[in-house]
Amino acid sequence: MIDALLAGPAGPWIAILALALVTYLCRASGVVLMSRVRLTPRVERGLRALPGSIVVATAVPTGLAAGLPGLLGLVTAAGVMALTRFELAAVLAGMGVVALGRLVGL
Repeated sequence: MIDALLAGPAGPWIAILALALVTYLCRASGVVLMSRVRLTPRVERGLRALPGSIVVATAVPTGLAAGLPGLLGLVTAAGVMALTRFELAAVLAGMGVVALGRLVGL
């Protein structure tokens, strides 16, 4: 029944509305969850470390799979991050090194 409904003329609109609803529920659940969590210094430190952790969890496997340019990009990004504590600068520096490495044929 759902397949027939999604294959019909209203199918794309149903999919868009379903995705919008799921997106809204994900965002609203974060607000509801955080309204019930007591913000201790430990929780605040964990929340501050979250964006960097997500970048590392995303970038390290991709960088290692890219070979030597990727490894050099990861090292550069880690160095820039250690010096500046600014995630965007680290990501841009790492991507620049990977691009240069590929440009010179590494």
